[in-house]
Amino acid sequence: MIRLFKHYVPLPLLLLVITEAVVLFSSMYVGTALRFLGDRYGVFGSVGPILPRALVFTFVMLGIMTAFGLHQRDAKQEDTWGYSVRFLSSFTVGLLVMLVIFYAFPNLYLGRGAFGLAFLIAFVGAAVTRLIYIRLFKLDALNRRILLLGMGSRSSKVEMLERDENGQRKFNFVGCLPLTNAECCVTKTKVFQYQGSIISIAKKHRIDEIVVGVRERRNGGLPADQLLECKLAGIDIIDLPSFFERETGQIQLESLNPSWMIFSDGFSHGSVKDVMKRMFDITASTLLLLITLPIMFITTMLIWLESGSPILYRQERVGEYGRSFNVLKFRSMRVDAERDGVPQWAKKQDDRVTRIGRVIRKMRIDELPQVFNVLRGDMSFVGPRPERPYFVNELTNQIPYYPSRHTVKPGITGWAQIRYSYGATTEDAVQKLQYDLYYVKNHSLFLDLVILLQTAQVILFGKGAR
Repeated sequence: MIRLFKHYVPLPLLLLVITEAVVLFSSMYVGTALRFLGDRYGVFGSVGPILPRALVFTFVMLGIMTAFGLHQRDAKQEDTWGYSVRFLSSFTVGLLVMLVIFYAFPNLYLGRGAFGLAFLIAFVGAAVTRLIYIRLFKLDALNRRILLLGMGSRSSKVEMLERDENGQRKFNFVGCLPLTNAECCVTKTKVFQYQGSIISIAKKHRIDEIVVGVRERRNGGLPADQLLECKLAGIDIIDLPSFFERETGQIQLESLNPSWMIFSDGFSHGSVKDVMKRMFDITASTLLLLITLPIMFITTMLIWLESGSPILYRQERVGEYGRSFNVLKFRSMRVDAERDGVPQWAKKQDDRVTRIGRVIRKMRIDELPQVFNVLRGDMSFVGPRPERPYFVNELTNQIPYYPSRHTVKPGITGWAQIRYSYGATTEDAVQKLQYDLYYVKNHSLFLDLVILLQTAQVILFGKGAR
């Protein structure tokens, strides 16, 4: 993993994005050169400077490919056909977007022949890059070799994380070294006998990183002098909460303690950061409002024709620092959805949802009026999902650290929304809180842009909607 603007990005994914960016950028030059090869005016004399066109094409295509889930961290790979459809669809949409850009900005127009060649080269180059990427990073030899100190219940999750949902290794879990007599919760064949020193075991098994999963570190529970020896020998040392944060994109509650939150980096605020966040919110919300005005008008008419007024649904939610506000949404349920006065989580196939409501919830159109909450300052464009006071009070009593998610403004979309399906139980709330805490700790403009691009995939493929 590489930490980029405080956000953990898998090294293979970062290399893929960089390589594809080079391929896309270079394709504009190569395509133009081939088209005007031998032309008496030369390449630049025929079409002008290539650099601005290459930059626009590269950013447009990378953005669209990300929106189609082709640059998603820990993405669950589909069958070859499904993956190919997404790849083809991204280039089809990219072609249409570039045609619109050429129409809107004639100075960027390259010419049909030159752009056609450049687009074909970009398509073939990106396809070949992905084939090499898929084959190369399946090699276990490229994965980091991990040694775990401790073998308790928390430590057992390290072994569970070794492989992704497709069975591919994310790292090599070499084994664990018990320092106490705790109950063994890992595969017994992975347990090393503590003989000699930690560094001798690490060198014998070619360890790249040691994960410290020992809870009790006082009174000799953790051999700090031996870990220092490993550190000076070039072996990385990481504690369990930081390891989980890096590998899962979560801050796991089970391994969390107040001292780690106090001394770790992150959870930062500042006037410059707040101003940049606000500018991003206003810009993104204004653009979304302008783009979706026709959709919002049609939705208004359809709701009114099916079930009359009210069109908008106002509901009290908990915002930054626990302050309440009224969130705006298109009404997707019957007017008497909570006639007994008791708040309820939405369920699958919820019979309270109207016919139009089922469509707009699936496509997330019901969330669009929240742009007015963002422009008013109650919400950010990106942040934890705002919850109702009833559920906040209930979950605060059941889940540790739950109020921590309210130290930033809630958002229309967020890290938890793109990483986890719709939550309707306390267990779901725990999982989403762990993603929210990751965002609260590491939020930045870069992470907001990543979330914004990946939200398009949620909308396109209906992930997590109810």
